[in-house]
Amino acid sequence: MEHLAYRFKEGELIPIKHPHIPNFSNLLHIERQKETLRRNTLQFVKGLPANDVLLWGDRGTGKSSLVKSMLGLFAKDGLRLVQVYKMDISHLSELYDLLRERQEKFILFFDDLSFEAGDEEIRILKSLMDGDVEERPSNVLVYATSNRRHLMPEREKQEKFPEESYWERVSLVERCGIRLGFFAFGKEQYLDIIRHLAFQRGLSIKEDELQKLALDWALHNGFSGRSAYHFIKDLEGWLGLKS
Repeated sequence: MEHLAYRFKEGELIPIKHPHIPNFSNLLHIERQKETLRRNTLQFVKGLPANDVLLWGDRGTGKSSLVKSMLGLFAKDGLRLVQVYKMDISHLSELYDLLRERQEKFILFFDDLSFEAGDEEIRILKSLMDGDVEERPSNVLVYATSNRRHLMPEREKQEKFPEESYWERVSLVERCGIRLGFFAFGKEQYLDIIRHLAFQRGLSIKEDELQKLALDWALHNGFSGRSAYHFIKDLEGWLGLKS
């Protein structure tokens, strides 16, 4: 296939002409998660057994960026990324038909996935991940990100059947053989990312001033990789205006 990434919408594959492919080496302080996903993806592109993966946890810690960075590592080996939205889960069998005979390897990317109790899509996805009457193509893997560990609220108030509700919450997650947790960064991790990005972009600013401005920014935006990235963009623009 000519393009590296696609969106699947209403039964059609739509090419993404300019995919966002983060640099794997620039994702800091998630080394265990990086190595686990890299190895699993390497197994996949080599035709070896590999697992579906759920990346869950705090916002801005690199979950989506890590998935997209796999293209930078393995596109040359035939890896392709297909973003699938929750509303199109009911069309997944059509996507299987489109991909089954292809030589490439496809990661179906569900970004920021979550469900509410009773959502029909969760039952469809559970069935299609395991393979219902139709076998799932061997060249297809699912990588999903979520802020929820179980993809659903932990517990509704006054549940009539709490045990049944629990198994409903975990049954989809258990179909992912690898589950990677991502947790909020602390101050020093945040500042380390700031220094790395500032050096990478060649920003001319003293270390003490950089740290002060970065901590001021974090007062309103928190200690996260996303916050650090937004701060560096703002700083680079401000420095550009001054020059």
